[in-house]
Amino acid sequence: MPGPVTIIRDRQLAIRRALDRRNLSLKILSDDSGLSYDTLKSYFPAWNPDKDPVPPVPAQIPGSAIFALCGHLPADLLSWLLPDGFLVVRAPEGIDHDAAAEAMEDYLQAKNRAHHPESEAGREIGPGEDGVLTAKLAVVRAA
Repeated sequence: MPGPVTIIRDRQLAIRRALDRRNLSLKILSDDSGLSYDTLKSYFPAWNPDKDPVPPVPAQIPGSAIFALCGHLPADLLSWLLPDGFLVVRAPEGIDHDAAAEAMEDYLQAKNRAHHPESEAGREIGPGEDGVLTAKLAVVRAA
């Protein structure tokens, strides 16, 4: 099994491919993050496996660069620099606790109704109920 340095470098190459597929420019990322363009190219080098079977070896990205990229590189791509099961998630700046509590209560009431023996799938959650619960949970997460 490859070590963490190899895993991160492989993921850095994958991030570059994802940036290219999404048409996200390293130059714009450089302007937004404050990291130099050449530095970003060293962390996320271009590679075309059809032209060159040997991938480049990216410079190992330091924590300070990850910090600078936060808010500029999409969070799903930043998450690729973390171990499996970990995610970069932007925390909300302001939470309306009353709205969050109302959304949670609404979700819990709907979930309890879905478990009623006379509901769509009896004690199990049916497909229609699952859709309703998923939508209500999205409201909770957004609150």
